[in-house]
Amino acid sequence: MDSVARRIMTAEEIRRAIVRVSHELVEKHGGTGQLALVGIQRRGVPLAERIRAAIAANEAVDLPVGRLDITFHRDDASLVPRQPIVRGTELPFDLGAVTVVVVDDVLYTGRTVRAAMDALNDHGRPAAVRLAVLIDRGHRELPIRADHVGKNVPTSREEVIRVHLHEVDGGDDEVVIERRPGGQRGASEDGGAA
Repeated sequence: MDSVARRIMTAEEIRRAIVRVSHELVEKHGGTGQLALVGIQRRGVPLAERIRAAIAANEAVDLPVGRLDITFHRDDASLVPRQPIVRGTELPFDLGAVTVVVVDDVLYTGRTVRAAMDALNDHGRPAAVRLAVLIDRGHRELPIRADHVGKNVPTSREEVIRVHLHEVDGGDDEVVIERRPGGQRGASEDGGAA
């Protein structure tokens, strides 16, 4: 029996959520000075780029954007049966001089964000760290919360959230929720499975 997917965000709803998050970021930070965006590889990177574009459109400021690979910082690496794909980290700014906004697609257990914090610390000590996510689905296992959320989606542990972005997946942007047959739980937080 296959899982059944239900769309919970359209491309337009994703766009509006990103614009709203970009406004919140600037307002909460008190402007754009000393602010940088860092997307968690994979889908956090295009989301960070979209937030940068939204801020540029409203503030006429082009914020620096980095990309963070957390592969070797995950606490579930031994549970993943396949060879990890390393996508690389790129931080084209001095971490110590900026407030870093870590951007990801789905916040679930909090373990991906914890790994991102460890990966950031390998490269320096940011002045401050904030978290922006497109979807917060609950079920935290660590004391981590997002500062900026595109959409809160209450879920059960038998459900998985899948974010489809044109830059990564091709096709149209959308967010879907699926119920896994037999209550299976995925091994990775990427895509909202664990």
